[in-house]
Amino acid sequence: MKVQWRVLVDHRDFLRLFVGNSVSLLGSSVTTVALPLTAVLVLGASPVQMGLLGAVSFLPHLVLGLPAGVWVDRLSYRRVIVGADLLAAAALTAVPILAATGLLQMWQLYVVVVVTGTCSLFSVIAAQSFAPVLVSRRELLAANSALALSNSVVATSGNALGGVLVQLLTAPVAIAVDAVSFLLSALSNARITVAGRAVAADQTIFKGIRGGFRAAFEHPALRATTLAATVGALAGQMQGVIVVLFLVRDLGLSAGLVGLAFAVSGLAGIVGSTIGVQITGRLGNGPAFIVGTTLSSLAGLVMAAAGGPPALALAVVILSQLLRGWGPSLWGINQQTIRQVLTPPALLARTQATWRFLVHGMQPIGALLGGTLATLTSFRTTLVISSLIMLTSAVLALLSPLRTLRQLPDADTATNAHQ
Repeated sequence: MKVQWRVLVDHRDFLRLFVGNSVSLLGSSVTTVALPLTAVLVLGASPVQMGLLGAVSFLPHLVLGLPAGVWVDRLSYRRVIVGADLLAAAALTAVPILAATGLLQMWQLYVVVVVTGTCSLFSVIAAQSFAPVLVSRRELLAANSALALSNSVVATSGNALGGVLVQLLTAPVAIAVDAVSFLLSALSNARITVAGRAVAADQTIFKGIRGGFRAAFEHPALRATTLAATVGALAGQMQGVIVVLFLVRDLGLSAGLVGLAFAVSGLAGIVGSTIGVQITGRLGNGPAFIVGTTLSSLAGLVMAAAGGPPALALAVVILSQLLRGWGPSLWGINQQTIRQVLTPPALLARTQATWRFLVHGMQPIGALLGGTLATLTSFRTTLVISSLIMLTSAVLALLSPLRTLRQLPDADTATNAHQ
């Protein structure tokens, strides 16, 4: 924990980025609850409309995911983040205003989801590319761990806060809290004294995209993390769409116990982010990534084994959720650090965009596969099959140079590896 706090104390500009990210994420966690409830309670949305609302959230990554990295490279990182914060705030502010005037319609919520998703895409790419500018290379793991810890804490508490605010203020007004959070984030990010790098627009969009793809797969360690994350995202979403159904219909858990299970996962993520730097220090970046991927893969198999008396089934589910929280926090901070160190600065934004396009692009495919497989077989079978698919990502990582990547190279070595 001291390591995470130290990087915030030593680097004021990174602290401002950290605060902006944490505040906006807290607001977005509120909207994760409030926006669907606005659709259901205010507009009486049908199941088809709710499905469409969820589907359009993937559009920014699928349509703009690749060119976003090229565009971010042509602007200062600070300007991109602040601009995205302000645009997201404006889009979210429209919801409570339209609701108060009786003009809110479903198509407007679709537009808000697309706009805020696009803002998030550009902001995340810029922020992840900004971090190596704001902290030294040897402190990147601690910086990523601090961000992951914040994300885990905020996501765990933000959803609960969203429920309370909806109860007290109504869903549309709760969304206004998110709008305010983006304004506060913009203020914090605007105070960063470094503008961030920008490159000359000396190549076409397609050449820029090709360069990002090449960078994501050229280095053996980067190729392994990219492939493992892509396969893991596919399998993870196969599980994500049926976990609640399995817990309720097959195991008969109450809504309260399902909530407890998800809270355990969130708390495990917080713990994992807190000790991730120490574990990586003992194992090395590559092995820690492999261990985190393996733990994530085993979570589904453990959950599939749940059954018998309710108390025993709940105990097995909690064990599964512990793995589901620990694993991603460990592989997440390491895959991000590995990519930031091994990618040349001129290609980092495009490589980040390529990674997000592949990983997020797999999620709707995984959701369709998971739902279809569960319909044709069973929830338990789907958990097993998706876990085995996820285990292949751990095998891919184990058979790659990640197995022996215990210490990341210095700046010169990493850059020369791409020349």
